[in-house]
Amino acid sequence: MPLNLNIVEQSIVPPFRQIINQIEESIRNGSLKSGEMLPSMSEMAESLGLSKETVKKSYLILRDQGVINSTRGVGYFIASPDSNRKKRVMLLFDRLSIVKEVIFDSFASTIGEQAEINIYLHNQQVELLDYYVRKYLDSYDWFVITPHFPLDSKTQRQVLTILRRIPIRKLIILDHKLDNLVGNYGTVYQDYATDAALGLSMAAEELRPLRKLNVIISQSSLYHAYACQSISDFCKANKISCVFHSNVSPRIVHAGEVYLIVNGQLDMDLINLVRAARAKNLKPGKDFRIIAYNDSPIREIVLDGLTTISTDFEQMGRLAAEMILDNTPRKVKCDFRMIRRGTF
Repeated sequence: MPLNLNIVEQSIVPPFRQIINQIEESIRNGSLKSGEMLPSMSEMAESLGLSKETVKKSYLILRDQGVINSTRGVGYFIASPDSNRKKRVMLLFDRLSIVKEVIFDSFASTIGEQAEINIYLHNQQVELLDYYVRKYLDSYDWFVITPHFPLDSKTQRQVLTILRRIPIRKLIILDHKLDNLVGNYGTVYQDYATDAALGLSMAAEELRPLRKLNVIISQSSLYHAYACQSISDFCKANKISCVFHSNVSPRIVHAGEVYLIVNGQLDMDLINLVRAARAKNLKPGKDFRIIAYNDSPIREIVLDGLTTISTDFEQMGRLAAEMILDNTPRKVKCDFRMIRRGTF
């Protein structure tokens, strides 16, 4: 079957990468089949109006990836599928945390021996995202990325520009939905704008009679504004008194009140809250209530079990792995729930 490729000169994707993407897509949709010959490098270059070196770069990358093979004196042809070749997966997280460990463990256990996984960290720095994508774009079959970066418009535009270099069918976005990134990529996400209200609504009947909901959340938190709005909307709808604090001090700790700790995974706010309560002879779960945002294994144990509202991070890792194994990227919002334990 004739190979019809189209090079878009104005595209941010370089011509050699456009050739690779279109050949891979033709294989995926069945237009190119195992054993079928590709045009020679000279023929391809002439038909596309490109240099022979550009086509050569594309062919060599495809050959190194096992997509095509070559025979001296014959040319390049589509390789037979290698069912034994492990998929190469880049996990590009923003930072390491207990939550990321839960996601990784679930992802790795689901994908098993069918993939080689390498973890990198971009530390919420666009420059590192750009570096890793440029350096490893031709080295992996799948890119699984948590796109947690500053939310200003300039930074978000830069992030989208970088992510668009990755072939859509190789991309899975984790933990945050990018509404302005279009295409049939995979994403498994939580909704920072609505999830907190959803989790609290599961205990609305118990929360209404209590004196006050104290929310401990740092203004430096990346999604601070979304979480605060979601919690405020819930409290307003349920006529619950709500006060926001950036940290815990003894003066805010009182009997009959509820404390929702949104800050991080280090739990210093939880420690300070319990210390202040003990100084006033107040027992969590009896004299006052505690709810923490985001679940983790350690929270099953502390204080005879810490009640949480949380995305199902095990589900997040599992679904991302299943998309790779089935080659079926899709967009899925993770379950969000309240997990009742001793502190509420």
